[in-house]
Amino acid sequence: MSTDFKSIPVIDVSPLVAKGDDLKMGQDPDVRQVVKQLDRACRETGFFYVKGHGVPHSLMKEVKDVTHKFFHLPHHEKLKIKLTPSTGYRGYQKIKANITKGVPDLQEDIDYYRDVKRGMYGSLGEILEGSNQWPQDPANFKASMEEYIRLCTDLSRKIMRGIALALGGSADELEGDKGGDPFWVVRLIGYPGKSPANPQTNDIGCGIHTDYGLLTLINQDDDITALEIKNLSGEWIPATPIPGTFVCNIGDMLKIWSNGLYEATLHRVINNSPKYRVCVAYFYEPNFDTLVEPLELFVEKSGRARLDQKAVYGEHLVDKVKNNFVMEELN
Repeated sequence: MSTDFKSIPVIDVSPLVAKGDDLKMGQDPDVRQVVKQLDRACRETGFFYVKGHGVPHSLMKEVKDVTHKFFHLPHHEKLKIKLTPSTGYRGYQKIKANITKGVPDLQEDIDYYRDVKRGMYGSLGEILEGSNQWPQDPANFKASMEEYIRLCTDLSRKIMRGIALALGGSADELEGDKGGDPFWVVRLIGYPGKSPANPQTNDIGCGIHTDYGLLTLINQDDDITALEIKNLSGEWIPATPIPGTFVCNIGDMLKIWSNGLYEATLHRVINNSPKYRVCVAYFYEPNFDTLVEPLELFVEKSGRARLDQKAVYGEHLVDKVKNNFVMEELN
């Protein structure tokens, strides 16, 4: 449950990065300190900055740079990888094609998913079947993104092991048939700068929402504050960029698994800067076809009544996908 936090904690996860492949890492005193910090952050804010993560700062900058370059291409070039149902909902969508709770967002995006082969998840995954669309320009776009996704997947797995320990389970408690074959989603988002002609407007780059998976790694431009987190009193706390860090937050699936002990926190994006802003958002998810429901171990440890919530992750994702776009723009 979030609190009246006024700032977002910074956690050095380097002990998790170093020890994260060892299932006995919970015996390490440095790892135990990180686990305590993760537990507090997940209980109190649902958001935290991550440093010491091992993803090269140069690569974090490169993926933002190529994202900027793509979004500044002529519109007809961007449409070469247009998102449609026939592309498995992968690719580019123009400004205000994405919607949050029925309201168009002032953003443009490229959506990527882990490859879904035909029949891989039966009818459950049918609408996401396909491979990702990669632009030819910038030339290093695909190689940079694929390396970045690989490193973010490994980092997220290690952070989730720390969170599993924080919840009182084993390091691999949330793996196996729950999250041992994790799905992932990447969204590259561009937010236009505020128009000098309308300096008083607060155009919503992304409406108020929680993330629907497990864990999100946000790689945002270093010089623009636009992401805001809502505390228990309803105040919006800015996630001011800290160069070289990720902003990490937990999602709906972790709330369910933890029996509500860890709450997904509401957030939004408003770009009040005159400068164009990009965000590279990586979403680490459960196994696509797993049933997510409160885990008995965490129900017992939480001391709370069992949440009356459950979802097959893939169904939850597909429902979001079907309702997140202005459909006439996809034809």
